[in-house]
Amino acid sequence: MGHVYVLGGAQTDFAVNWSRQGQGAFEMMNAAIEGALESAQVDPAQVAVAHVGNFAGELFAGQGHLGGFVASARPQFDGLPTARHEAACASGSVAALAAAADIESGRYDLALVIGVEQMRNTSGHDAAAHLGAAAWAGREGEDATYLWPYMFSQLAAEYSERHGLDYAHLMEVSKQAFDNGRRNEHAQTRRWAFTDESFTEDEDANPTVEGRMRRQDCGQITDGAAAVLLASESFARQWASSQGRSVDETARILGWGHRTSTMLFEEKVARTRGERYMFPHLRGTLEDAWRRAGVSGIDAVDCMEVHDCFSITQYMITDHLDLAEPGRPGDAIASGMTAMGGRLPINPSGGLIGGGHPVGATGVRMLLDAQRQVTDTAAGTQVPGARIAQTLNIGGSCTTTVSFVVGC
Repeated sequence: MGHVYVLGGAQTDFAVNWSRQGQGAFEMMNAAIEGALESAQVDPAQVAVAHVGNFAGELFAGQGHLGGFVASARPQFDGLPTARHEAACASGSVAALAAAADIESGRYDLALVIGVEQMRNTSGHDAAAHLGAAAWAGREGEDATYLWPYMFSQLAAEYSERHGLDYAHLMEVSKQAFDNGRRNEHAQTRRWAFTDESFTEDEDANPTVEGRMRRQDCGQITDGAAAVLLASESFARQWASSQGRSVDETARILGWGHRTSTMLFEEKVARTRGERYMFPHLRGTLEDAWRRAGVSGIDAVDCMEVHDCFSITQYMITDHLDLAEPGRPGDAIASGMTAMGGRLPINPSGGLIGGGHPVGATGVRMLLDAQRQVTDTAAGTQVPGARIAQTLNIGGSCTTTVSFVVGC
């Protein structure tokens, strides 16, 4: 199998509410595609296949069949083979996996990957209901007003039961996310303002949403799209040569991991009580990516983009990275290890809490940010000297897990 290179990409401004402009998924996709083609300096006629990540277009906008939107975006794309992929919040990463497989197989030399979600065209209550389709309908979260804050409150309760949990550590996750988001010109929250009370258990400044999850614990409801161009080694060499650069300076997918566990949250955690990792399949996804990349593990990684749909999610992921004693990831977070300037900056972009979370676009956006980090083009969110970046994208209650290791 040949190498897969990431030539470039683009994302929309996640602060924009597209429905207020009378626009939707097509316009978001078109903007990301245009930006990706410009960033990579690729002729649209060279694109051989396209893959779209999207979770709930039918629910939010009554729109499916998004591969047809790609063919409508450029005259050169008419007749292009396309496919849409759905894996809840991991939809974008699954689309990227499919595109990478196309490249590795030799079927195509240049693939366009787009992730998109329109979410701000409805009420918060309806958005929560639509997103609930990623859980097992009728079998979990039935008593919740907002299903996913409820589900991840259960994750916090599980950590508290097993190891204890200091809410200040969760708020440190969120503080770091919002701080990083302020440096990201595309972040949804880059102009938001907070007080010290915003990161406490104060009901006015940080009201409860569901259970243990408060406002500042939550990722954002976001409109947005992201796109990247993946290429074979032969295409990447010709492309690099045409731009007077070496292919060795081009980002490449070094390794990947992809695992899926049972749908029900309670079933997952019941199986692992008394074990080291709450989600062994998530740990396995990380290890698969490291093994395929030929690296020793997290010590080889310079920065990460991870799925902080809630503060407790990043807390859990930090635990699975073995950055602190088992069950005590708060120690690593509180020490500044995961902040900018720390040993392993997590979510330099601001992540889902600070940057925004258009569900189908998140995995593609993560891959794009990894590419930018290792090519020293991440502007205000750049981790100095980053040469290996990793992503971890999650769908549902840690049901689907996907990770990419990217380097030059």
